[in-house]
Amino acid sequence: MRIHSLPTQLVNQIAAGEVVERPSSVVKELVENCFDAGASHVFIEIEQGGARLIKIRDNGCGIFKEDLPLALSRHATSKIASLKDLEQVVSMGFRGEALPSISSVSRLSLISRISDADCAWKVVADGSEQNFDPQPDPHPQGTTIDVRDLFYNTPARRKFLKTEKTEFAHIETLIKRMALSRFDIGFTLLHNQKEILNLKQAETETEQEQRIAGICGSAFLENSVKIEFAASGLSVTGWVGLPTFSRSQQDMQFFYVNGRLVRDKLVSHAVKQAYQDVLFHGRQPVFVLYLTLDPCLVDVNAHPAKLEVRFREGRLVHDFLFSALHRSLANIRPGANVAWVNDSEIVQPEVESLAQIPSTMNPVTLDLPQSGFGKTVTSNTDRPFYNPRPPQQASLPLNVEEVINTYASLYPKTESVAQPVESEAKPLGQAIAHLHNIYILAETPTGIILVDTHAAHERVTYERLKQQYQKGSIPSQPLLLPIKIKVSAAEADLAEQEYDFFTTLGFELNRSGPETLVLRSIPVLLGNTDLETLVRDVLSDMSEHGMSQRIQEKSNEILATVACHGAVRARRRLTIDEMNALLRDMEQTERIGQCNHGRPTWISLSTQELDKFFLRGQ
Repeated sequence: MRIHSLPTQLVNQIAAGEVVERPSSVVKELVENCFDAGASHVFIEIEQGGARLIKIRDNGCGIFKEDLPLALSRHATSKIASLKDLEQVVSMGFRGEALPSISSVSRLSLISRISDADCAWKVVADGSEQNFDPQPDPHPQGTTIDVRDLFYNTPARRKFLKTEKTEFAHIETLIKRMALSRFDIGFTLLHNQKEILNLKQAETETEQEQRIAGICGSAFLENSVKIEFAASGLSVTGWVGLPTFSRSQQDMQFFYVNGRLVRDKLVSHAVKQAYQDVLFHGRQPVFVLYLTLDPCLVDVNAHPAKLEVRFREGRLVHDFLFSALHRSLANIRPGANVAWVNDSEIVQPEVESLAQIPSTMNPVTLDLPQSGFGKTVTSNTDRPFYNPRPPQQASLPLNVEEVINTYASLYPKTESVAQPVESEAKPLGQAIAHLHNIYILAETPTGIILVDTHAAHERVTYERLKQQYQKGSIPSQPLLLPIKIKVSAAEADLAEQEYDFFTTLGFELNRSGPETLVLRSIPVLLGNTDLETLVRDVLSDMSEHGMSQRIQEKSNEILATVACHGAVRARRRLTIDEMNALLRDMEQTERIGQCNHGRPTWISLSTQELDKFFLRGQ
């Protein structure tokens, strides 16, 4: 067949295939137009899940009569005029495809009035971009778009719509997500003439929290911390849920970039990394986060429906988000309610990565779990932290006890000196009893505290081991038999370029051929690891993301196991002094709210809650 131009309506219907997936897609495009129009309230009316009617009304600036035909034409917009504008988009919409695409698969009418006009003007469209005849209408200032009989002329698309209940559930979820992005706008949502949502403008912090509680539930606010974090021209604010307040699905994860609701793999990875040490297996974190950055640093034109973005400095954004969340979760300690960091406290994103470990370190104190509760092993200030050439191991792999003994052999054992208890307020109070030889009962001025002894000591030990491990050069051991690893030429090049990176991590990885690497030394802690797979995975991560956390994750897994074996066991009776010592350690330990496996370590009951149990004051 000869090449020919497609009819305009067909072109718009093809575009609708990308933009209009279901009724909620229509709602998203139209509500975003309301945002760009400067509306302070958006009214959404839905019938039959959006298949019969979608009506969106706003009180924004309106559209000039002469511009109404253009508004319903492809690639016509008021939001960009040049490539420069496209590279720094600040509006929600800009492609100029939504209205003509929607009109090509529905019966659409558009009514709009500007502030100083005598009346509003109405046009109807069918996607052909022809026969526009504006008619006067008594509509107030603003715009109303009426979309009826969605997919009436494309029955194949209509067949794929789900039940009315399901389609409306998608719309309701969307409106809630959009309402969290713009606290300065009110929202009203009706379905089949029944009011479902009525959200007023939320300008104060209290009103914003009320909106969040109305959408995410009051339990979310009660189990989350507010964060404010800024560095390197990036800013993130919002609320992150406590690790113990998690869900089985990712249905309460809201992330906004410059006010735009997005889904992004890079963001998901950063959040996952931040929660990896504290979240129970198989659970999903909850959060409402707002990332603000220069529009030039983010490409919002990466997806037809603008559901995804592309960061120009992806590594910077990833490290920034990880650092913000990681610090916020680490700062959740007894008596702390808000995690807040400002520009003066951080110059650039910092990531607790093994890649940042210096080649030398100062003498430190290492709290070895095998030394018993209340015992420490202290390094001698006249010798380095570890022997640069530790005794070669006869065989691999190492087990947990060998790891403990290897580290213990590097230090002269001395008895610890009891530290005086500070006179300042103690959020976890004073120990009273050791219940069933498992739980510590402590009294505070406002109630009581119950602590799982093993879980709490496990987290304390784990955090100390991590700090010791990450503050200095990593003990390395040579392999009796070097391991040859076959890789691609590109991966071999990368390994050669990153030789110093691997050396810093305790690896001696050399290139011995175009597609061959030789592993000669490894970190002591990674003796019981599939080394060949680990190296391949690290190179794969670095090739794709420019970074890898796998070695740190493996190290942390082993340290967590060491901490678990070294923590005080259940059924062991503790003295009052030992219990108080653990409580004081808990107050100074990061991420103390959960053990290494994500289980809670302590709970509190206020005097008011205790009174309710016994109906006091009623």
